[in-house]
Amino acid sequence: MKEGWPKYYVGLARSGALVVKFGSTRRDRIEREAQRLRDMGLEEGRHFTVRMPEEGRYGYVSILRKGLERVAWLSVHGSERQRELAAEFVEYLLQRAREEGDDVYEKAKEVVKEGKARDILKLKGFEGRVEVGGKEYVVKVIDGEAVEEDRGRRKLLRIRITAEVDGVGREYTITYGRYGTNAAVGFATARADAPGGREADAERLAAVIKAITGKEPRIHRMKDDRIKIACYEGHLEGFRRFTELADAIEKWLEETSRRRPTH
Repeated sequence: MKEGWPKYYVGLARSGALVVKFGSTRRDRIEREAQRLRDMGLEEGRHFTVRMPEEGRYGYVSILRKGLERVAWLSVHGSERQRELAAEFVEYLLQRAREEGDDVYEKAKEVVKEGKARDILKLKGFEGRVEVGGKEYVVKVIDGEAVEEDRGRRKLLRIRITAEVDGVGREYTITYGRYGTNAAVGFATARADAPGGREADAERLAAVIKAITGKEPRIHRMKDDRIKIACYEGHLEGFRRFTELADAIEKWLEETSRRRPTH
């Protein structure tokens, strides 16, 4: 074990998520670990949770995924002191993960990699060249944002992207909701009044989504001539890499994961 560190539990939940937690019946040890995380630059409630021990029962400090990603980011981009503390923790985390087996180690490396890349990618000014439907498109993003919206008992996430595709510019909106077994699915509709009509608009939007997320969306042609574009959780992870979208997406995922599925 790395000198100066207590033994954190590092493993995988049934969902496959990385779990990083320290438990103790001693209040002073829990307080010490919570303060260590604060000193790194993490926020209690946002990046980690704390439960103090009571009547001899275990308390714990549990670091959320966004906290692990934040630590990885701080190890590269924080203040001098934050970089030192965070880099030491990342080294310890990977050491403990390696001890727990290949699956845990690979997941920990994935989280660290994503964390170090977070907030480096800026949506504004992003450019990409992608192929959709056998045709190559040049995508230039002008701006973008993600906002939550309450619609009755539903909480939706609207991702708005203003982009030019082969010189044709417009604002696209992808609306995410929870469906079926609480799966996150986003939909957008191609516009008939766009240059080239619905088909051309749908392919340009698909190009925008593929350029940003690395994944091509599904295009559904409806009986009433409407064309819907569908995105899934993998696309949402791609959108989440960008500064302008990350916080709102993380908040929406956290809030809606606790909601009952909407049918």
